[in-house]
Amino acid sequence: MSTPFFTPAPETAAASRIAEFARLQGIAPDDYATLHRWSVTDLQGFWSAVWEYFDIDADTPYEQVLAEERMPGARWFPGATLNYAHHALRNLAGDRPAIIALDENGSGYQLTGERLRLLVASVAATLRDLGVGQGDRVVGYLPNTPHAIVAFLAAASLGAVWSVCGQDYAPKAAADRFAQLEPTVLIAADGYLFNGTTHDRRDAALELAHALPTLKATLLVDHMGLPWPPQTYPSLVIPWEDASTRTEELTCVPVPFDHPLWVVFSSGTTGLPKGIVHGHGGVLVEHLKTLGLHSDLGPGDRLLWYTTTHWMMWNLVVSSLLTGATTCTYDGSPAPFAKLDVLWELAARHGITVFGTSPQYLLGMAKFGIDPSVHDLSAVRVVGCTGSALPASAYPWVRDHVGDHVLLASISGGTDIVSGFAGSAPNAPVWAGELSAPHLGVALAAYDSEGFPVTDQVGELVVTRPMPSMPLYFWNDPDGSRYRDAYFSSYPGVWRHGDWITVTGHGSVIVHGRSDSTLNRNGVRLGSADIHDVVERLPEIAEALVIGAEEPDGGYWMPLFVVPAAGVTLDDTLREKIRDAVRTGASPRHVPDEILEVPGVPHTRTGKKLEVPIKRLLQGAPVEQVVNPATVDSPDLIDHYARLGEERRRGRSAS
Repeated sequence: MSTPFFTPAPETAAASRIAEFARLQGIAPDDYATLHRWSVTDLQGFWSAVWEYFDIDADTPYEQVLAEERMPGARWFPGATLNYAHHALRNLAGDRPAIIALDENGSGYQLTGERLRLLVASVAATLRDLGVGQGDRVVGYLPNTPHAIVAFLAAASLGAVWSVCGQDYAPKAAADRFAQLEPTVLIAADGYLFNGTTHDRRDAALELAHALPTLKATLLVDHMGLPWPPQTYPSLVIPWEDASTRTEELTCVPVPFDHPLWVVFSSGTTGLPKGIVHGHGGVLVEHLKTLGLHSDLGPGDRLLWYTTTHWMMWNLVVSSLLTGATTCTYDGSPAPFAKLDVLWELAARHGITVFGTSPQYLLGMAKFGIDPSVHDLSAVRVVGCTGSALPASAYPWVRDHVGDHVLLASISGGTDIVSGFAGSAPNAPVWAGELSAPHLGVALAAYDSEGFPVTDQVGELVVTRPMPSMPLYFWNDPDGSRYRDAYFSSYPGVWRHGDWITVTGHGSVIVHGRSDSTLNRNGVRLGSADIHDVVERLPEIAEALVIGAEEPDGGYWMPLFVVPAAGVTLDDTLREKIRDAVRTGASPRHVPDEILEVPGVPHTRTGKKLEVPIKRLLQGAPVEQVVNPATVDSPDLIDHYARLGEERRRGRSAS
């Protein structure tokens, strides 16, 4: 067994909530392995213990913990009625900050628990007056500010279904998601801040509203102080100021445990993004477990995790309110040119106890010579990291430049379960480059190509027993076929997630990257189809293929391969036009690293681009292990991409 890089101090581990939880089950507080084994062999006992430990306040009690243990289709806590919003607001002391709103300029403001409750009550009453009720959809086109949290909790309190998208998404990309939901109300901001620039999204909000014909009303948020011009919206317009300043009492509607709470969207490689539906109860118990036990969050703690509203980490960050902790929103670049270390400065100023980011951010801090320790980070006890695999080299950097007392918690999860599969815990050791262990309640394994669990070998990440936050269903998938095909087509009855992992002999988990083609830059995921769409609209481009490839040193290479139209030359002017199209039409976070001309894009015989095989070729996989030429429309193109990958690897080795 290798030596851990970091072992929690015994007194710190013993004082944690997960240690207390273990003691209540008759398990030694420092024996995470035994606690985890019990959590996945006795699902009924474990999840009932989570329910009791966090004092879930159900309006009607559950009949049993797990009525049907099958995947898909597990039935959790049947009979229970409750409301997520009630639990998010119940533990917030009236005068203690519930939300601290921050931006890249270092400015901000606080909302106390009492003020947050008043805002939620007012917006909920406005929505109710608009006819919003159980099952209706409310959508947000919003940056990461308190407005998004207030709007979400207001919708949830009514039993309405929430979905949100960041404003760096073009209106069409947002409409591709929201139009599927046939929403009743849109809540949109005037703009957002990024890298010293105010991005005006008023026209984008109007364009999005026109793309949603089911709207009854649009609530306009004055975030950046840009006046809303007199424009003709397709529905009633209500200023946020009017919607949020009413004096109302908050009433949270009890709903069944599996009533839809929100729809988050996958980054599908073809077609429209898939809407993934999670329920009030499943999210509630899963997030209390993850945040309350694994992150040890509770009253007095403060969480700052850099995210956008369309990344599942936003959903998890909001759920820190469930524990009674203070959550921080942040509007801006994680490392603006004017002050690369602004997040660390804010963490010091506001006494942040859990600081969350991505591997690319930590690697970037090291590359640019940033030393966070010039700030007083003594309150920080956890640095959380997710979005991609964190290389071993980052671990000593965090120890030396943030603090040797800090638990570096590398986490792997997904939008699909809106939580984590594996990560760390206050009573578990940390190995550099590895995740400490599977999370409690997660029956995780690595399967080989034959469907057998393997140790110390690379395999597919699978989950063999159900979790409460697995999707209720996909939106517009009435027979469940798309849902089953997404996770259960490879191993019937077993969840296949799409990550390559190794489960080590000492119980940790090593994540090697996605086994699909989702673009995952700096923890922000985007479907390749969004980029293909905008690039292929350019008359100069016949076809495009974008790839996001994780590299051995922890880097992430995102090339865009293009086939120019007949008679067109790919020069610097056209490259800049393509970058601008991606920046404005899809996402500024996903502008490609390189734009390379290729003779063609290979497809399956049914016309699907070979994104995953090309990604694996670029990462060095042998051609014969990646694709059967008989299934490809242009087999000769495969060797071309294999050569490109080999040339890049030789170039990196030489440098």
